[in-house]
Amino acid sequence: MGVAGAFAIVSLPAAYATPSATAVISEVYGGGGNSGATLTRDFVELGNAGSAAYDLAGFSVQYLPGSPSSSSAWQVTALSGSLAPGGRFLVAEAAGSGGTTALPTPDATGSIAMSGTSGTVALVSGTAALTCKTAADCAADSRIVDLVGYGSAVVREGSGPVTGASNTASVARGTLLADTDDNAADLASGTPSPVNSAGQTPGSGDGGGDGGGDDPTLPGTVRVHDIQGTTRLSPLAGQTVTRVPGVVTGVRTSGSKGYWIQDPAADSDPRTSEGVFVYTGSAAPTVAVGDSVLVSGKVSEYYPSSTSQSVTELTGPTATVLSSGTALPSAVTLDAASVPSAYIPTAGGGSIESLPLEPTVYAQDFYESTEGMRVSFSDARVVGASDAYGELWVTVKPDENATVRGGALYSSYDQPNTGRLKVMSLDTTASFPAANVGDELSGTTTGPLDYSTYGGYDVQATQLGALADHGLKQEVTRRQKGDELAVATYNVENLDALDDQQKFDRLAQGVAVNLNSPDIVALEEIQDDNGAANDGTVTSEATLTRFTDAIRAAGGPRYQWRYIAPADGRDGGEPGGNIRQVFLFNPKRVSFTDRAGGDAGTATSVVKTRKGVRLTYSPGRIDPANDAWDSSRKPLVGEFVFHGETVFVIANHFNSKGGDQPLHGRYQPPARSSETQRQAQAAEVNTFVKSLLSADRNAKAVVLGDLNDYEFSRTVTTLTDGGVLTPLITTLPAAERYTYVYDGNSQTLDHILTSPAVTRFDYDVVHLNAEFADQASDHDPQIVRIDVSRCRR
Repeated sequence: MGVAGAFAIVSLPAAYATPSATAVISEVYGGGGNSGATLTRDFVELGNAGSAAYDLAGFSVQYLPGSPSSSSAWQVTALSGSLAPGGRFLVAEAAGSGGTTALPTPDATGSIAMSGTSGTVALVSGTAALTCKTAADCAADSRIVDLVGYGSAVVREGSGPVTGASNTASVARGTLLADTDDNAADLASGTPSPVNSAGQTPGSGDGGGDGGGDDPTLPGTVRVHDIQGTTRLSPLAGQTVTRVPGVVTGVRTSGSKGYWIQDPAADSDPRTSEGVFVYTGSAAPTVAVGDSVLVSGKVSEYYPSSTSQSVTELTGPTATVLSSGTALPSAVTLDAASVPSAYIPTAGGGSIESLPLEPTVYAQDFYESTEGMRVSFSDARVVGASDAYGELWVTVKPDENATVRGGALYSSYDQPNTGRLKVMSLDTTASFPAANVGDELSGTTTGPLDYSTYGGYDVQATQLGALADHGLKQEVTRRQKGDELAVATYNVENLDALDDQQKFDRLAQGVAVNLNSPDIVALEEIQDDNGAANDGTVTSEATLTRFTDAIRAAGGPRYQWRYIAPADGRDGGEPGGNIRQVFLFNPKRVSFTDRAGGDAGTATSVVKTRKGVRLTYSPGRIDPANDAWDSSRKPLVGEFVFHGETVFVIANHFNSKGGDQPLHGRYQPPARSSETQRQAQAAEVNTFVKSLLSADRNAKAVVLGDLNDYEFSRTVTTLTDGGVLTPLITTLPAAERYTYVYDGNSQTLDHILTSPAVTRFDYDVVHLNAEFADQASDHDPQIVRIDVSRCRR
């Protein structure tokens, strides 16, 4: 909870601040040691809903009575250490004379005697005691990170305090640690269930029913399929379950540490998974694959991101190993026969979490119904190259939307390729293979099925198939003929003068050799001369000097360049980088018509003269003050002459897809909020082209660049409105329409479009990056060769 601005004050005002997506107070219990209590002391538990550790050094937990008097003072317990992502942090407070069960080892200890029925607890940045005693005053204190009022507390968040606290009941958030700044809505009373940072709980507990008395070698009554349930959320979320039986099928010792268990005694319901992940926090797992175990812990739903689906987990675990070397349960086969052809159910843009799973209908439901279980596939084609994180993508459906080079084509919103899966390896002793699209993981790959932020469902391989190299080669396009104007576009991925020479050389090789030295190259993501250093530098002269020198060294021409330097920090991209579009051109083949006056804030326009149509400024920008270009790259327009013919080139880099909901997320269909700005940008470029054609219907225009959208998107439809532009990607066979690979989907983000007068052309996407583990950029360039003399006049 952060601090908000002014708000209306009514009777018993509620504290208000920005909801926290990281550290929150997850549970409060003031009845420790009181009459009827089981636990011997009070506690405050903190939770971290974020994806990064939260440093608690210099923080404190503070307590105020529920109805403070003028003499009441906040009591303080200082904290240290950090709160792990998805983890808990236990603060022990005063002990009473009753109770029988000690807290697990606390992470911090204080002596505050909290009321069992009414009070206010705050997580505070600092150790000085708070002075506020009303909800309004506390809402104005910027030191308060989160606040919980319980019972009849005057100081609370939202419409009222959370009720139900007693000597036998704590108040706690749900497993999602949701914080809407309304205590009554965010927390509820229940059995106290403290968890420390090591994931320890008080004893073995009986939240799931033990059915085995006090014998630690007998299973409880809860099985994994009871935990997983028939929807995406566990029916036991927030409860402590005891001695859940299973066999360890995989162990993860880095990142999100833990292990998977699977019950070999499956139920008859195909919706309920028999596997679950046991999260051990910062502690390395002490079990091994093949151990037969009984696990106790709290059932949680972990969300890797705010829009993703969740992973059902057991947290704060204790495990008893009954035996080792146990045979593992059979793996579920993943192939074209088992994985359904429909992708995911919809809920009108809302959450699908409560929908009953239909694993025979939807691929994502099928994967959810096997979450945590052993799965396997054989001889799978690689559709997303290996990356720096030790991940690659395969398809378990070899005939699903295959590209000509072995990928999986993303051809429409309703064809997201159901056979795609990300693959990682749990074997830390072997290097991960460097696979390209079209290669194969031959033999069998087996491991638990997991879910992550990036990509959704993935196989954590305990057995990884062998890499079969199918010899994918970089493409080299033909050289333009003497009467052909060759125009290319290439996103060079944040190139700046501080990059190592190897990056310059490889990108230069792409221009000089693979693209065969086009006459004009529109570059996207050229940064300023010191890259991400945010010091006001906006020039790119050093970057372009190094790049053009490298192209010359690779056998290309001595290119000249033109660009408009952006205003500092106004064009988006990497902070401090000031990315922009740039024209390179070969002056021995084509000339650039310079018309002075263009700058970051000045718009170029079309002028009709007796000698033909021209630009007011060249190079220039399209309406840079328009809201469509807020925090985004402005189109660069240039006027070129080739064999006496004027050609207008418009280089673009539209708004990114950042902020869109993922294909695999819990909100279906996913919202693509970034499209709004791209459609507005497309409308501006379309308007400019229309003005050009209004002045000269036979004007030859090439619109190109990284549009960050698909050929079937509304962005492209808006850009081509009125038939003023033809998207050349649609002139290729369907299986060749892609420039980029993301999450195993081969898709089109980069485009070249031409005006109606451009009637004789030869177009090519040159695949040299996106399908390869070793990339100079994450985009493939493309080129069009125009026979200008034979175009319409």
